[in-house]
Amino acid sequence: MEIRKRLLGFAFASADLLVELSPDGLVAMALGMGPAVGMGPEVFQGRPFADRLAPGGGKILARAMEVLKPGARTSAVPLLLACGDGKVRRATFRAFMLPDLAPNISCSINYEGPVFSSVPDEVPPVLDSAGFLDTAKGLLSDPDSGPFSVSFIDIGGLSALGSDALRATARVEATLQSASLDGATAARLTPERYALLRDRDDKRDLVGEVREAVRSEGLELSVTGATSNLPNCPPVNALRALRFTVEGCLADGGLNNPDAAFNSAMARTMQEAESFRALVKARAFHLHYQPIVDLKTGAVHHFEALSRFNADASPVNTIRMAEELALIESFDLAVAEKALQRLRKPGSGLLKIAINVSGASLASDAYVEALLKMTAAAPDERRRLIVEITESAALADIAAANRRLGALRDAGIKLCIDDFGAGAASLEYIHGLSVDTVKIDGKFIQGLDRDPKARTVVSHLVELCGSLSLTTIAEFVETESTAEILRGLGVDYAQGWLYGKAEAEPRTILQTSSAPVRRKGAVASWG
Repeated sequence: MEIRKRLLGFAFASADLLVELSPDGLVAMALGMGPAVGMGPEVFQGRPFADRLAPGGGKILARAMEVLKPGARTSAVPLLLACGDGKVRRATFRAFMLPDLAPNISCSINYEGPVFSSVPDEVPPVLDSAGFLDTAKGLLSDPDSGPFSVSFIDIGGLSALGSDALRATARVEATLQSASLDGATAARLTPERYALLRDRDDKRDLVGEVREAVRSEGLELSVTGATSNLPNCPPVNALRALRFTVEGCLADGGLNNPDAAFNSAMARTMQEAESFRALVKARAFHLHYQPIVDLKTGAVHHFEALSRFNADASPVNTIRMAEELALIESFDLAVAEKALQRLRKPGSGLLKIAINVSGASLASDAYVEALLKMTAAAPDERRRLIVEITESAALADIAAANRRLGALRDAGIKLCIDDFGAGAASLEYIHGLSVDTVKIDGKFIQGLDRDPKARTVVSHLVELCGSLSLTTIAEFVETESTAEILRGLGVDYAQGWLYGKAEAEPRTILQTSSAPVRRKGAVASWG
């Protein structure tokens, strides 16, 4: 038997298709089996080999061939061969430059798997970070939903693909959505990082599937990922840990290991929740009282009770954490209890205190019922109490909240909208809630003496409140010039360091001497 035939037999024993390429990339010879039914080796003959590759394959082939020298062989190069009608077939390509045939190149091609569509199936678009958290909140809050896990997938180089990015991204996102809960809970957090919620029992190799999706476009990118199970805990705990992780991904520098960050945030959240419950149970916090002054008389009108924790805890962050973990209602009631205890001290008959209540605490009747029960034995205390509704947690049902607040107002407790103008819901609140007072957010007050626009905004807010028979409070008043402007604009009350910082005991003698002199015999009241 001729040695030529033996060599040909050996070649076909290790390859499905043999081709010889000329220096200009044309197929000089093709032997063996074509990539699909109806496509024999003749479809390659005399044509540029790159024309038979899926988009992006030509670049991969060129990079492999440019380093090939006589007597050398390339490593295995993954390619996608175009089979017509949007179909492709995965293949491995090797090339060898025999010195006697140079500059022509001998190539072997092995097919891998069947022919498949190169066009991704139509899938819902991936979510952004905000949509991902909103969707997660809905799923985690659904008692009928099963146990979840969260996966983070990184695709290095995806954002630098240029013209190849659209097809590769579409295939990647179709793969991720197919593995996500309901086929629609995958999100793109950064140009090269995705996250998705998955069924905890789904054990598929998602990293491998994404890597294959990238390869199906003739690309080689670094694909890494990890999955973390959401533990059996209150949904709000898992959601908070997820939010921390997503925010870390979006921050400058991002996170190197989002799954580890999620697990760490989850453990930290559960510990913080337990610590906060213990803090509330032990009443291990203090109230400090900041004066709110009548701008016309200079008299202290009432005090706002502000919570203080240990030296390392930010009140703002602690309150936000309590709202996120659905622990705020018990804390708001503990604040009310402490404020009432201070009102009941001997010699405090003229003292009036404002307490904050989160919108989250007004989601049910429990807070209002408990506050009315606390004051039932001494109804007169209600006239010395004001409840400030904060916007830190939005009211989900304003009409229902107004009904609940109406019970407080009917009992004689004054109501105030806190930080008016700070959030998007301010106008909805002033329209939907029957209150007595509006506190104008400090961002409009700081620099009021230097900012004509701020003066215009405050002027219109005062006019609006006046037309609704609402009194106004300005916070963050730090200079007498600001106080004078506020008097001129018709603001009723002021709060800020000009009059005093929050202190452990209410101080009725102001630290400023420039406020208008209080009329002899005048008694501060709600007005």
